Amino acid sequence: MLVIGLTGGIGTGKTEVSRLLQELGATVLNADQVGHEAYTPHSEAWNEVVKAFGESILQDSGEIDRRKLGGIVFADPDQLEILNGIMHPRMAAIVREKLQGLNQGGVEVAVIEAAVLFEAGWDSLVDEVWTTESPEPLVVARLQERNGFSPEEIRKRIASQMSSSERSDRATEVVNNSGELADLENTVRAIWKRRVEGRIEH
Repeated sequence: MLVIGLTGGIGTGKTEVSRLLQELGATVLNADQVGHEAYTPHSEAWNEVVKAFGESILQDSGEIDRRKLGGIVFADPDQLEILNGIMHPRMAAIVREKLQGLNQGGVEVAVIEAAVLFEAGWDSLVDEVWTTESPEPLVVARLQERNGFSPEEIRKRIASQMSSSERSDRATEVVNNSGELADLENTVRAIWKRRVEGRIEH
């Protein structure tokens, strides 16, 4: 099984690229969904996070309020480090288990979509890494429209992540997403043809 790590900064089009890869035949594992799984109320990770950040981050249902927690950790690098120290190893264990299941199930191409792929050390779980990138003004405009974040909040989130140039230096492929959706589709199909088609059986 070929395992591709898909990463990129917030608002650079990872979700769109994931969707395109799925259409081309890949099975996608999304780190956010894995995070939700790890955050299951009263699980080991949930207990650790509540212990570290207090019960004020909980909704009435007992679920962790991701937006409230995000507000805390993206404003303070030390807090983000504490959260990552709790979550990354537990999420990696879930991802590893899911990849084993996909491999045993005969899946040919698996994609791990994760903004923190390098920071969490998950690049060790994949065969190659593709990263999405877009110019910052475009990212700010997209996130204002999509999430209603203020430009200041968006820049805080961008600043909390690995720089785009460092990701590009470490990636196997850079997926440029600065044009229209049709341009992105063409880019992804070209990379798939070049890197994937010859390596899987049809």
